[in-house]
Amino acid sequence: MGLKCGIVGLPNVGKSTLFNALTSAKALAANYPFATKDPNLGVITVPDPRLDKLVSLVSPQKTIPTTIEILDIAGLIKGASQGEGLGNQFLANIREVDAIVHVVRCFDDDNVVHVDGDVNPVRDKEIIDTELLLKDLETVEKRLDKQKKAAKGGEKDALRAVACVEKVKKHIESGALVRTLELEGEEKELLDDMMLLTAKPVVYVCNVDEASVEHGNAHTKAFAEAIADEHAEIILVCAGIEAEVADLDTKEERMEYLEAIGLDEPGVNKLIRSCYKLLNLITYFTAGEKEVRAWTITRGTKAPQAAGVIHSDFEKGFIRAEVIRYDDFVTYGSESAVKDAGKMGVEGKEYIVGDGDVMHFRFNV
Repeated sequence: MGLKCGIVGLPNVGKSTLFNALTSAKALAANYPFATKDPNLGVITVPDPRLDKLVSLVSPQKTIPTTIEILDIAGLIKGASQGEGLGNQFLANIREVDAIVHVVRCFDDDNVVHVDGDVNPVRDKEIIDTELLLKDLETVEKRLDKQKKAAKGGEKDALRAVACVEKVKKHIESGALVRTLELEGEEKELLDDMMLLTAKPVVYVCNVDEASVEHGNAHTKAFAEAIADEHAEIILVCAGIEAEVADLDTKEERMEYLEAIGLDEPGVNKLIRSCYKLLNLITYFTAGEKEVRAWTITRGTKAPQAAGVIHSDFEKGFIRAEVIRYDDFVTYGSESAVKDAGKMGVEGKEYIVGDGDVMHFRFNV
């Protein structure tokens, strides 16, 4: 399944540096606003030690990890909802993504200019939220006019739609982000159809200096207090460190560097995992001599639909799924040993795939 996350933030908060670290795509990172005029798109590998372990046990000819697309979107300024700066382009780019990685600057450095003169991550977030809310209000008002015209005939569905859109409009006018609004069933479907910007799930990345990467600083503490009601995850990352790690050639060199500065893994790994969690995604594996591969599905997916991620024929002709729990595969060391121990499950169409399941599908077309 295709998954795309968009990196957003004001100019000069470290978005492109973080993007480079994630993708090693070497996008332009410069000390002035709008260094990123066009969105850069990169594909990043999702780090998963379980895949590495399966590869060590199976020794396949090929290894294919799962991936996420990352979009580095131009920096936003006040007035973007009215087309200021690169506002229209920025907002159109956000509409394309599944989740938002919102980067805020939480470090002091006189050598890196701030578009608003001083470092204040709470204010920076509010600027972006305001612009996104204004654009959402515009979208909702257009939809409300359309639904009211449809409701003139007294159709129950149209009347319910009007009530739902009015509820969303009232929520936005109160200054609240749409993702904090509780909706169910048909209301949620209507909300999804409007593709509102503040309805998208978000993870916040506080770009800090090296000394603050573990425990944060005054800026990150103020920011955490400001977003407490959102129940969103905050990740502390030093984009400078991530860029240096990404420039190293081997995994061994990267780990040595991280150990030297007291870290156990790159911050970008935490960010990728957080995006997975944010979108309610899990990974299952297929493992054989030719290939060990990771596949991405939504949590709660049943076996036939999980098979369909590999190929639509697998879903259409699904017969059964042979399932090995990841821990059992590691414990016994091979598929044959798991079978001998009676630990391989045979599951039907109602089986809900678990995170880490090693799957083999039987189908007939």
